[in-house]
Amino acid sequence: MADVSTTPLKTTPLHGLHTRLGARMAEFGGYDMPIQYAEGIMAEHTWTRSHAGLFDVSHMGPSFLSLPQLGGGDEAHRKVAALVEMLVPSDIAGLAPGKVQLTVLLDENGGIVDDLMIGRPSGEDEQGSLYIVVNAGTKENDFAQIAKAAGAEAQLCRADDRALVAIQGPEAEAVIAGILPDAVPLTFMTFRRIKDTPFGNVIATRCGYTGEDGFEILVPAEHGAAFANRLLEDSRVKPVGLGARDSLRLEGGMCLYGHDIDISKTPVAASLSWMISKARRERGDFPGADRILRELREGVPSKRVGIRPLGRAPAREGTEVQNTDGETIGVVTSGGYGPTVNGPVAQGYVDTTYAKAGTPLKLIVRGKALDAEVATLPFVPAKYKR
Repeated sequence: MADVSTTPLKTTPLHGLHTRLGARMAEFGGYDMPIQYAEGIMAEHTWTRSHAGLFDVSHMGPSFLSLPQLGGGDEAHRKVAALVEMLVPSDIAGLAPGKVQLTVLLDENGGIVDDLMIGRPSGEDEQGSLYIVVNAGTKENDFAQIAKAAGAEAQLCRADDRALVAIQGPEAEAVIAGILPDAVPLTFMTFRRIKDTPFGNVIATRCGYTGEDGFEILVPAEHGAAFANRLLEDSRVKPVGLGARDSLRLEGGMCLYGHDIDISKTPVAASLSWMISKARRERGDFPGADRILRELREGVPSKRVGIRPLGRAPAREGTEVQNTDGETIGVVTSGGYGPTVNGPVAQGYVDTTYAKAGTPLKLIVRGKALDAEVATLPFVPAKYKR
């Protein structure tokens, strides 16, 4: 096994921009990534909630799975969808043109291998292709799993050498309108290919992982820095690092793979049952279906919930969760300070008996039992454009 201390970190097409802007850099998912800039995580978080934050998410794993020999049409879409439906519990065949689905890769036991986005292109001539974005830290395994399922008949084309730029916040649409006006008509979880822009052919998706309205734009690597600089010319935009991205997604009640979800958790335990479509439940033709369908009927021993500490001290990952009798009933998987709610927020797993919102809890922080309660997710209402 390679010594991680001597393994060179990968860099994104925006790496030079981050260093020029004075970002504090650190390893994340095998990449040298910006954690924060000069104003700090709190200011970046607040700016995103009020204006527009620019995020470099080029470490993610965008890709295209296609059956080019079929030449488009609904039948081509159904065939390429059938390939990925061997790995996920969502109805990819039933996706409308231009729609994106957040779903999970499953192992044979129904454990979550990764969460990912799968999009069906809108153009008739693009049918038979899917736009797939996986997570940075798991992408090598994810790509191998997808390629194995696709077999020889399909082509998996990785696009993780490109720049993937997210613009998030209430002013994101107004900013994008002056740069990529063809992206403005998109609604939440839709996407389109936009050709012949000043930044080459790009893919714009109306999505994000902050709970705010926004876009993720896939740009050719050679245009990545120019595109980011063009966004930053707008006074409504500031660069935001992974520190604030984490606090934003935590307030938004979203999972971080390797923390809130992993291969030991099923979608049911992770409170992600909505990803399992009605059609797939009826067919029971996804990995781990026997276990997952049983859990849907009978319940699970523990499940993911929001946790709100009632004092000012945050509960970090690994914090023990107890009931009011002092019995251990769970663990915090993500936690920290929520600037928008002006207090600590967390999520984790508790015995299902204690999963109802408002249930009192105790959090063991530095040896002290602190008051908390189960909270409804998200902590901050989503502001997506429907």
